[in-house]
Amino acid sequence: MVTGCVFDIQRFSIHDGPGIRTTVFLKGCPLRCLWCGNPESISREPSLSYMPDRCIACGACIPVCPDKALSSDSSGKVVVDRQRCTECGACPPECDPKALEMVGREMTVPEVLEVVQRDWKYYRESGGGMTLSGGEPLMQPRFVTELLLSAKARRLDCCVETSGYALWGVMQGLVPLVDLWLYDFKETNPRLHEKFTGKPNEMIISNLKRLHDAGVKILLRCPMIPQHNAHQEHLDGIVTLTRSLPNLLGVELLPYYDLWRAKLPRFGLKSEFPESVKPPPRSTMKKWQDYLRDRKVKVIG
Repeated sequence: MVTGCVFDIQRFSIHDGPGIRTTVFLKGCPLRCLWCGNPESISREPSLSYMPDRCIACGACIPVCPDKALSSDSSGKVVVDRQRCTECGACPPECDPKALEMVGREMTVPEVLEVVQRDWKYYRESGGGMTLSGGEPLMQPRFVTELLLSAKARRLDCCVETSGYALWGVMQGLVPLVDLWLYDFKETNPRLHEKFTGKPNEMIISNLKRLHDAGVKILLRCPMIPQHNAHQEHLDGIVTLTRSLPNLLGVELLPYYDLWRAKLPRFGLKSEFPESVKPPPRSTMKKWQDYLRDRKVKVIG
């Protein structure tokens, strides 16, 4: 039976498509965005999370580690050697206070839908449904296809949030199964896009235009990152792009948030992204929105 690696299922989501939704977060992403909001989603495999504040210094996890990656400090709390750790998953079962946990687990389509369908009445009353997000859900094409097929058989409204960095054949196969594409567009300038995300944007733009020509519903979502893509050239690029896509539902500007920084130590990750970058104030967001509206862009929000 086909499975997918899921790192979270978030019920009562109201920002991932219309109505009340359940968002299924899948692991794996081809991009390396400097401001990644879900760094635990980058790897396709389950990731080891360690929260020292929960450690009670019992030491039960240390002898079960086959890689000898666990030791204790002077207070008895566990220390994880990330260079040695292979994230095999041997230690979390020994950790009663859940200081050590694996983030991401293989789930079957019925297991995911069992959770999603718990809120069926809210979907019916609000026009909501299921949203697939990540990471990049299209990195697990077989699982996503099977999940969407089963969801549509149950008459669930389905959204997919994607960076657009995927083979067109994968996206094309999902066109009949997706009610709304939440399409992230991070930077107009190809050179800056590669600098910020590690990948060029030509395939992303090409797939966007192909989806548009296929007649599907698309909401273009543009994260605005101060000192990076929050500049007039990018806004003008959004204007130019949307003029070539007259059937877009609209453009949604997303403010940068820095909550992801607190996640990094849990996974032994570090970032060189400047701490001086802060979320933009509402007045600045409104200024950017008005700039687009003045140029006849349909702005959502």
